[in-house]
Amino acid sequence: MSRTLTHRHTRCFIQQVTDTNTVFKNMLCFSGLSLALALALALTLVPGSAEALKEGECEVCITFLGRFYQSLQDNNVNFKSADIENALVKSCKDAKSKENRFCYYIGATSDAATKIINEVSKPLSSHVPVEKICEKLKKQDSQICELKYDKQLDLTTVDLKKLKVKDLKKILEEWGESCKGCAEKSDFIRKITELMPKYAPAAAKARTEL
Repeated sequence: MSRTLTHRHTRCFIQQVTDTNTVFKNMLCFSGLSLALALALALTLVPGSAEALKEGECEVCITFLGRFYQSLQDNNVNFKSADIENALVKSCKDAKSKENRFCYYIGATSDAATKIINEVSKPLSSHVPVEKICEKLKKQDSQICELKYDKQLDLTTVDLKKLKVKDLKKILEEWGESCKGCAEKSDFIRKITELMPKYAPAAAKARTEL
């Protein structure tokens, strides 16, 4: 009799915990089980929360999504998943460098290998903090939180002649520009100087005043 009761109550427990929201409402089913065993089994079925981010971690994810969320509010975008996804794909078309890579990882670019954009749009539609969204994204793809912004040069005072060609190319890449036909370092410097009033007007003005 005791064995039959235990088996019956075990089945009751397994059926109830499939809905984690009702686990603790149905503890009366466990009269044939020890409370400790019931709680242990319940915890194995409740999804674990994402590990809290460390300081400076996921900086590209947090910065990009934070700016994107603010743009949704500023433009009065309807906070529905589909509308957010469309807006995110549009924003990602203009993303450069590490932010473009972030967009690739979440599936918001045309050449993306995976599609987890819904892991961004759905929580954003409920106004979930971007830090929490990035915590969850980290669990799905650790590369997302390994992205870091390149150290920004102060174009106001930097001596372009002392920079390496790869650094000069990086400046142009961040502007979404290239230097076709450039063979010498001086060619890249000239191109940057020409484009600086467009992409860094304050720096360009300051340099002319030096």
